[in-house]
Amino acid sequence: MAAEPELVVAPTPAQLAEDVAGRVVATLVAALDERGTAHLTVTGGGILEDTMRALRDLPGRDSVDWSRVHVWWGDERFVPSGSGDRNDRAAAAALFDAVPAVLHRMPADDGPLGDDADAAAGWYAAELAAAAHGDEDVPHFDVALLGIGPDGHCCSLFPEHPGVYEQDAAVIAVRNSPKPPPTRLSLTFPALDAAAEIWFVAAGEGKANAVALALGGAGRVQVPAAGPRGTHRTLWLVDRAAASHLPPHLYKPPVG
Repeated sequence: MAAEPELVVAPTPAQLAEDVAGRVVATLVAALDERGTAHLTVTGGGILEDTMRALRDLPGRDSVDWSRVHVWWGDERFVPSGSGDRNDRAAAAALFDAVPAVLHRMPADDGPLGDDADAAAGWYAAELAAAAHGDEDVPHFDVALLGIGPDGHCCSLFPEHPGVYEQDAAVIAVRNSPKPPPTRLSLTFPALDAAAEIWFVAAGEGKANAVALALGGAGRVQVPAAGPRGTHRTLWLVDRAAASHLPPHLYKPPVG
């Protein structure tokens, strides 16, 4: 059963990044204690990179046995492996170069599959399925860390773009992306909805309209970030600026 969204507001982007980092550590430790392995999904974006840097620098970081943590990407730019546009390069610099997590990178367009984005999506879907239990399409994601674009997109699922209508595949090729680069790979709503916990992380007034729409009852075709819901919990972790356009019944900013 999908979990209704909960809102947690931090005073500043820096505090937000630190708070989310602490939550990630606690969630991964609990998952490892329970099952022996953990699965974390990450995407790109400024505040998420700040969160990963905060996690790298967190004193409690080493309480996680990172060698048993599997890291998956929610989306990736389908560009050469050495490109600075790739989400996995930024994530590695921010965190994963410093911890021995098991990284499941999405293919690049200069890899063994070449520039066939559909083949690349199929390959990653097969990798997910191989780590899943039984006949499930994806492994048990303990938490998916997602950002939101000013237009309301999440991963590379854009408003009214073909990907928001996908009901079957776990991974799709995205073409003619409204944001460059034009070709991407992305998890779909069905894959994201399998996560135990979905955490949207947003900072800055530039995200305030999108946050308000996503939490205000918009449909996921028009505002894709309104769509993903964790089976156990859906958290919106934002700073005050990103919460500033929310109606009073959802958020009352502090006085003074």
